[in-house]
Amino acid sequence: MKKRKIGLLARVAIAILLGIPSGLFFPTWLSRVFLTFNGLFSNFLDFIVPLIILGLIAPGIAELGKGAGKMLGTTMALAYGSTVLTGFFAFFSCRWTYPFLLKGAADGTSGLLQTEALADVDVLAPFFTLEFPPLFGVMSALVFAFLLGLGLTVIKNGEPLLQVLTGFRDIVNKTISGVIIPLLPLFVYGIFLKIAAEGQVGQVMGVFIKITVLIFLLTVLLLLFQFTVAGLVAKKNPFPLLRTMMTAYVTALGTQSSAATIPVTLQQAVKCGVDPKIAGSVIPLCATVHLSGSMLKITACAMAVMFMSGMPIDTMVFSGFIFLLAVTMVAAPGVPGGAIMAAIAVLQSVLGFDAEAIGLMITLYIAMDSFGTACNVTGDGAIAVIVDTLYGKD
Repeated sequence: MKKRKIGLLARVAIAILLGIPSGLFFPTWLSRVFLTFNGLFSNFLDFIVPLIILGLIAPGIAELGKGAGKMLGTTMALAYGSTVLTGFFAFFSCRWTYPFLLKGAADGTSGLLQTEALADVDVLAPFFTLEFPPLFGVMSALVFAFLLGLGLTVIKNGEPLLQVLTGFRDIVNKTISGVIIPLLPLFVYGIFLKIAAEGQVGQVMGVFIKITVLIFLLTVLLLLFQFTVAGLVAKKNPFPLLRTMMTAYVTALGTQSSAATIPVTLQQAVKCGVDPKIAGSVIPLCATVHLSGSMLKITACAMAVMFMSGMPIDTMVFSGFIFLLAVTMVAAPGVPGGAIMAAIAVLQSVLGFDAEAIGLMITLYIAMDSFGTACNVTGDGAIAVIVDTLYGKD
């Protein structure tokens, strides 16, 4: 009989629960052992991120572009528009609520991610670090990946290069699923060990709880908006449509995967009155390109980390972040937390996040991974209803 594996969310939760008391009671030398690992893992992330971007985005764009007809082009436009609008919805919602919601946390954690600001505590440091710089910069990787991906959609005889890129993508996916994801809980453990040792754990955990509740409420409002729009376009009552798609929502809470939920999402979309042929094309595509729930989580979590650390939040900079993130997340691999892995490059290049800020981002994101995925797949039903209204008669 196969042993049931502990999920990533459970492992991250265990890492947090163990990291807090460890930071309070471990001797300094033992804490520094784990911080040494965190330093090495952070450098490895810096090295691998450009390769992740190249390996995921280039073949992802190339494959999406091939054979996309008018209907699929409309689907992609709707999915991208929905994802971008969700980013701005999350941005302005958080900009309005965080000054009140996180006021006490911001006062207590200002400079949380800038250890030099903690003058009244002993700042822990690793025993040693090893530098292995990336082969090229993050923005260079993004531009090169877009160039390759878009180029492969228009040239002839590009199949050999696409095969090379898909093979490289397999290597990147194996690295994520076989190295980064298994070691991630230990990295989170080290982060919370350090936070606890430096006296910041109370404020951080309070922030985590408040952000989780806020993001859940925002996903509810987002789904109501998406299905209201779909209902207006299709001239249908949006509430029965949303109620029908809730089966996919509940399924995604368990699977934590848009791809694994496709059969259920497809079945419920047909029950909403979508033509089976249209649903068969739209739902699998949306599972890849429609990531409104993931966008909402990443935007809200990024703003929370910036708010806590005292980083400036500029509307124009964040607008560029949202537009670029909506494209980058298309390359999210089919592993838990894949969207945040694909988003690391944008967090670094546009918002200036360092490894510790990204560690907190990943922790926040994974803690709510099920909600984001469930929001993604449920919203796919709304897009399918709109596309069916536009093309169903044809």
